[in-house]
Amino acid sequence: MRKIVIAGNWKMYKTQRESSEFLQAFMPQLESTPQEREVVLCPPFTALSAMSTSLHGSSVQLGAQNIHWENSGAYTGEISGEMLTELGVRYAIVGHSERRQYFGETDETVNKRLIAAQRHGLIPILCVGETKQERDADETEALISNQLAKDLVGVDQKKLVIAYEPIWAIGTGDTCEALEANRVIGLIRSQLKVADVPIQYGGSVKPNNIDELMSQPEIDGVLVGGASLEPDSFARIVNYK
Repeated sequence: MRKIVIAGNWKMYKTQRESSEFLQAFMPQLESTPQEREVVLCPPFTALSAMSTSLHGSSVQLGAQNIHWENSGAYTGEISGEMLTELGVRYAIVGHSERRQYFGETDETVNKRLIAAQRHGLIPILCVGETKQERDADETEALISNQLAKDLVGVDQKKLVIAYEPIWAIGTGDTCEALEANRVIGLIRSQLKVADVPIQYGGSVKPNNIDELMSQPEIDGVLVGGASLEPDSFARIVNYK
């Protein structure tokens, strides 16, 4: 049975104080959340320690927004798996489109980060998806197939989450139609060796579209950006109907 994973990616938002205020408002709203739903919060690195303490003993898992492939070294601005696991981190986002677009992430470095995450016992959330230009040129299927072929070399698919994030829908308010998201996620699943890898949808996920998205048979959760920054908004998403 495939796991449902609902993750909030806070990107470069929230100080430690703001993170604490979020949890105070958010956590009480999880009392009736079904246990089979895995809830993950991915704050900035600076908030991981405080969040780890606050979430200890709760049902909410802690995730990081990146991980370097080396255990240590002269890699200014990077973070290692050992640094993350020491703080109780369980998940790590790898290959987010913003990392690929703004920071030169390639399929080769994504693959190395995936392997490093698993080496340290973390579950990576691999992000794949196409740009508007690629979609308009009918290159979605080929682009995603190519990403998967390169990113997953040597990766244990039994310890993996994949997020389909159409880049044209991230932060634009332009959500991919639920049926189309379901179709592409089905395509992704057809190329995996392990059938029950959880595959999320990400891209302008909001309280007003979460129920329709999660009604689709291939969608196993969501990777949420802006809507995860407000406790009531993210609680509604976690408690989808």
